[in-house]
Parts: sequence; C-alpha cells; structure tokens
Amino acid sequence: MHENQKVEIKIPSLSEYVGVVRLAASGIANRLKFNHEEIEDIKIAVSEACTNAVQYAYPGKLGEIEIVFVVKKDQLEVIVKDNGRGFDINRPASGSENNPDLPEKVGLGLGITFMKSLMDEVEYDSEIGRGTIVKLVKYVYSTDAIEANSIN
Repeated sequence: MHENQKVEIKIPSLSEYVGVVRLAASGIANRLKFNHEEIEDIKIAVSEACTNAVQYAYPGKLGEIEIVFVVKKDQLEVIVKDNGRGFDINRPASGSENNPDLPEKVGLGLGITFMKSLMDEVEYDSEIGRGTIVKLVKYVYSTDAIEANSIN
C-alpha cells in the first residue's frame, strides 16, 4: 500500500451512519495488517469520535461529519471533523463541578479518555461555533506489516 493515501467519507450526523464508518475503519486497518485486537480498538475509537459528533455537534438539526483515513507506511491516522457548535476545551461539563467523583476535565468527555486508552495518539481541537476535530493515530508495530505497507 502506498504512503499517504487518503480515504474520505462524509456522513449525515445520524447514528445509523456510524456503522458505515466502522466498516471502513475495519477494512482499512485490515489492509494495513493490524491484528484483530488492534482493528477492534480502531473501530471502537473511531465509533466513539463519530458518536460524539452525532450527539453533540448539531443539536436539533442535521449536519455533516467528515472522516478522513490517512494511510501511512507505519500508521493509520483518522480525522473526525464536524462544523457544529464546538465546545470550550478548558471548561468542565456541567454537573462535574458539583460531583467530586467525576474527573475535573469531564467537559472533554470520558470518550476522549477512552479513545486515548485504545489509540497511540489522540489529539482534539474545538472552538465554540466552529466545530471539533479529533485526530486518532494507531502505529503499525509488526515488521511484516510495515514491509507489506512499503512502497515497492
């Protein structure tokens, strides 16, 4: 597989389309020779990022979510982007300030913590009124997989 190939998908902000993205993630990760456990981790993390966009980006209206898979020799990068309402990444979610058992930064969502446990890198940026971008990265650690993904 050649380096820096991109697969782009745009879906309506409806939960029934998250499965389409999961299937794409699975197929692309499989082509990169990730093992079964890694493929499941990628699918779950991508689903979580898409589900967050579906639930929070466009309250009360339909919007668009863009998913870009970037295939590199030694990694898969997935970018999930919406142009929805966004959020203040420095502000805790409502309710967390009254509950000492919740993490301080629950405003970022427990989903971010969950995605970080599944992926090698997770970056996010959001601005109120401009949307949110989540970048997920999973490295290919198998030498056989890296060689299979090399440009010949």
